[in-house]
Amino acid sequence: MKRLFAFAAAMFVTAAFAQQQDFSKVEIKVQKVQGTVYMLTGAGGNIGVCVGDDGIVIVDDEFAPLAPKIKDALKSISTKPIKFIINTHFHGDHTGSNEIFGHDAPIIAHDNARTRLAAGSTTMGRATPPAPKGALPVITFNDTTTVHVNGEDIKAVHFPHGHTDGDAVIFFTKSNVVHMGDDLFFAQFPFVDLDNGGSVRGLIKNLEAIMPMIDDNTKLIAGHGALSDKKALNEWINMLKGTVAIENEAIQKGKTLEQIKAEKTLVAWSNWDQGFMTLEKYEEQLYKELTKK
Repeated sequence: MKRLFAFAAAMFVTAAFAQQQDFSKVEIKVQKVQGTVYMLTGAGGNIGVCVGDDGIVIVDDEFAPLAPKIKDALKSISTKPIKFIINTHFHGDHTGSNEIFGHDAPIIAHDNARTRLAAGSTTMGRATPPAPKGALPVITFNDTTTVHVNGEDIKAVHFPHGHTDGDAVIFFTKSNVVHMGDDLFFAQFPFVDLDNGGSVRGLIKNLEAIMPMIDDNTKLIAGHGALSDKKALNEWINMLKGTVAIENEAIQKGKTLEQIKAEKTLVAWSNWDQGFMTLEKYEEQLYKELTKK
């Protein structure tokens, strides 16, 4: 059951799969982060929330069946209307309620996120159909965009070829909070969508670029998992760099994927096997990327 839930929480998740879940048992939990920012957790990607006199800004919106519960959770924080929805990327566990919330406010995302939502996508052999028109972002950007509300400069920054090719990391500059989207899976191996422009090596490069942009007091909202910070992010980067280096060394020695698994090449990082991406699946993901011509 833990693996099944992690699968729903950590991946793109098609509408058909989402419909099989019993969302009636999901509780949307509210956690104050700091400043104007809160975090909502339920089933799917963590939601960032900025509240103030101007209204509410949400970052990601989980699955459509959870929209009423998400709205109730928002009302427990503020009675102000939703002003903007920002998507960190296109996967369905982060954009599933777009069509519902899109009636309330404009949706903002990177150009590539809108393109993949509009066209549909395939990840690891699982096809996701095109999103309906009402679920598509109506404001897109190439590199950066900033929303000025609630005394915040909410800055969305595109980092290429990390979790996908359409990732946006969201900086709440006044509150010193960053929503990392799925560029951060807290205390677990990452799922990187290699079929849609993602790259483990690209992710490492992006995370190293983010490190000097935050400080020891910055709170990080991961795409999945608990609230995080700079120290935890650094540990995650070191895990990624270490596993890539060791597996690449084995590949350069001519090792096959089966040999890498049998020789327990990544066993030193087995404590990161906490989510959908088991140690074995992570080895497979790395091998696929590192041997790609």
